[in-house]
Amino acid sequence: MIPTSFPPRDEIARLTARALLEVGAVHFNSEEPFTLASGLPSPTYVDCRKLISFPRIRSTLMDFLAVTVMRDAGFEAFDNVAGGETAGIPFAALIAERLALPMTYVRKKPKGYGRGARIEGVMAEGERVLLVEDLTTDGGSKLSFVDAIRETGATCGHTAVIFYYGIYPETTEKLGAHGVALHHLCTWWDVLEEARAQGAFEADTLAEVESFLSDPRSWQAARTGG
Repeated sequence: MIPTSFPPRDEIARLTARALLEVGAVHFNSEEPFTLASGLPSPTYVDCRKLISFPRIRSTLMDFLAVTVMRDAGFEAFDNVAGGETAGIPFAALIAERLALPMTYVRKKPKGYGRGARIEGVMAEGERVLLVEDLTTDGGSKLSFVDAIRETGATCGHTAVIFYYGIYPETTEKLGAHGVALHHLCTWWDVLEEARAQGAFEADTLAEVESFLSDPRSWQAARTGG
């Protein structure tokens, strides 16, 4: 069903942050930092995949993402919704259902057999494709998916995510230079504000998280000798 309610952006951000905290998707640890895919340390980690196991939260956030995309990009802006392998696939399916559009997904790399395809499902030349993922940090992983979509002759000028780190200024610049607009529900700053409001973590931990969010490169360099 296509959602028709458009809550204010700040309320969407607050409720999304609250949902992530409620399902235990947010992890803060300043004493034993997490290791990111880049190999760099971070006192924060978010696991949006958990959301698929909570029907009420899942449904609410997908309504939020659908209305955010329609508000920002347009009601008739897309012909196809593509999920990025693997975390984006369930969310793409849910968004495609809400927008009444075909759904496809994009592999990280071609299959090693058969057609060697990166696009699964039906994507036609000239279609306007919305790329859906669970989150983005610096936007880098999105570019490979966008390029795979464009190789079919389709266009892809928008990507939608539940969670955007919001701490690396080059992210929107990198995506923008590639002709891609980013749509998101909340950032680490929204989560930090809600965590403080709830008293979800110790004050010292939240202070260290804020230090990281304010200058992640320096925080990481101080802990890696960089």
